[in-house]
Amino acid sequence: MTSIERSIVEAEVIEAIRTVFDPELPVNVYDLGLIYDVTVNDERKAHVLMTLTSPACPVAEILPGQVEEAVRTMASVSDVEVELTWDPPFTIDRIPDEVKLELGLL
Repeated sequence: MTSIERSIVEAEVIEAIRTVFDPELPVNVYDLGLIYDVTVNDERKAHVLMTLTSPACPVAEILPGQVEEAVRTMASVSDVEVELTWDPPFTIDRIPDEVKLELGLL
């Protein structure tokens, strides 16, 4: 896969992730800042590094699976791995200012 193809597939993965919304906020998990990294290798396997707002998050059992399913349904991806991390911990600073504004946090 060329670097251009990789960039296109990674952008498609991000768009798929944007269809998954935090159940407590009207914001998708990507724009909320819960996705730390998206990569696709030469075999078209996607790796998504994500976090949650806290380890005690009530959707900890559900949200990573929803992200995985959103990416898995893509024809341009052969497989997907979602890795959950707590380092660095999520903070409100990860939310872009325009999303903070929409949520009334600014």
